[in-house]
Amino acid sequence: MKFSEMKYERPDYELTSGRMNAILDEMEKADNKADFLKLFEQLNQERVHVITMNILCSIRHSINTADEFYDQETSYWDETSPQYEVIEDRMRKICHNVSFKEDLYDVIPETFFKLNECKMKAFDEKIVPLMVEENRLVTEYGKLKASAKIEFDGQILNLAEIARICECQDRQKRKAASEAKYAWYESHESRFDEIYDRMVRVRTEMAHMLGYKDYVELGYYRMNRLDYNREMVAGYRKQILDYVTPLACRIYDRQKERVGYDRLEYYDLAYQFDSGNPIPKGSAEDLVEAAVNMYHEMSPETAEFIDMMKNDELWDLIARPNKEMGGYETEIPEYKSQFIFSNFNGTSGDVDVLTHEAGHAFQTFMAKDITIPDVSCPTMESAEIDSMSMEFFAYPWMENFFKEDTAKYRYAHMCGTITFLPYGVLVDHYQEEIYSHPEWSIEERKQCWRNLEKMYQPYKNYEECPFLEKGTWWYQQGHIFQSPFYYIDYTLAQVVAQQFFIRMDQKDETYWEDYKTILKLGGTKSFTQLVKAAHLTVPFEDGCIERIMNYLSNVLDQVNDKAL
Repeated sequence: MKFSEMKYERPDYELTSGRMNAILDEMEKADNKADFLKLFEQLNQERVHVITMNILCSIRHSINTADEFYDQETSYWDETSPQYEVIEDRMRKICHNVSFKEDLYDVIPETFFKLNECKMKAFDEKIVPLMVEENRLVTEYGKLKASAKIEFDGQILNLAEIARICECQDRQKRKAASEAKYAWYESHESRFDEIYDRMVRVRTEMAHMLGYKDYVELGYYRMNRLDYNREMVAGYRKQILDYVTPLACRIYDRQKERVGYDRLEYYDLAYQFDSGNPIPKGSAEDLVEAAVNMYHEMSPETAEFIDMMKNDELWDLIARPNKEMGGYETEIPEYKSQFIFSNFNGTSGDVDVLTHEAGHAFQTFMAKDITIPDVSCPTMESAEIDSMSMEFFAYPWMENFFKEDTAKYRYAHMCGTITFLPYGVLVDHYQEEIYSHPEWSIEERKQCWRNLEKMYQPYKNYEECPFLEKGTWWYQQGHIFQSPFYYIDYTLAQVVAQQFFIRMDQKDETYWEDYKTILKLGGTKSFTQLVKAAHLTVPFEDGCIERIMNYLSNVLDQVNDKAL
């Protein structure tokens, strides 16, 4: 079914919750495995319908935040989703307390029960009003960014469109575009500060109501961290600081020499080649067609997958007014479909979306036989392995997208996978500091960001932008506002994906089968279990980061980047 034909209809909460609670009443009384599983399947059918309607609303609202109907429906879901969470919490407790739980493991993966334990620790009905307020603030943040109308060079641009000009070849135009972009952020500085301040207070109050010292511990439970903790993450961040930040500094030194500047200003960091950054060749339709051809050649499974995506129009890729910023992939479980959302702007990021988000979508396609919604997809850090690895696997087909810029793209992409890591752990470290110190003033938060930037990204120079110098770059990072502690995930997955690249680079022909193995496992295994199932090293292990960076540094050294 085409996405446009998928019917959205707001579920009647009273009727739906009544049916779900009636099933739960029976599940509580079930005294044998067969009866319990039959009821569990009935409950999941109800849950999948509710999830599907919520997701359809969310997609259509993100496509056009000015659509009054879906704006109202989004407000409804902001208020009602926490009410459904009460029912979810009851389900988890029943499953947790069932006397024959271990007998269910052959049908319901043990990971399902471990996830339940995390979620039970992260929820109580008494925090529902705070969850409603949190949802409202998240929506407010998204609408604020989507509302951006930036006057530049006789045009009115949104944030995605101005970002393209911020990478252009003309340095003065690049600077002017960056100044216009950050002038918009500065003109809304008080709103960003107010939204985030309220978010920190709401989340901290949630944590206190649930008996936690601060939101950090609660945030880990909400993110379903099954087999690692903040101490392990702190050690991992130290590895990044010791072995990746120095390499990132060398990468930017080479970039400075390559473009012929005495030093890189903040508006130069994204400008990588004196001859211009690699840009995809052709229209959006051309890129989609190139992606279809690539996935047809990559494997029989990817061919079947991409045909479904194309035929059912399961994407919305072009930037336009009132469209939410960013990109994502999501699942529409009742239709066993996926959806990719993006804002094409003529940069190499357009191709990254077609590989990264397709990696997510391909995972759910491969795991479509998993009917329990809680474990059809892996936890966030594991899910990002699927997408970031696909970016590497697409390397052999990049000429179809970039033509004469292919070598440029591969070099820039590889550099980006390295320089991203210090930034990614910076975002995580910042959030840990913020929620460990909820009493901080707005100005103290900004100073914390700038201090951490200087530590993890010493190559950033904001002398020409006082607004960024005072520590406001993070306004742009939606995860900080919308999904607290969802960011270290990208770095962990990147380190795993880099290992897949190394195996591919070494002509290890087994990497693709290992990749398919973890896709099919979905969320039935934890992060470290999935990494081991792929025969890769868990990023927390001592020496892991150093070994990977040594290999990738050698790969980059073999490239004559000044000739690109």
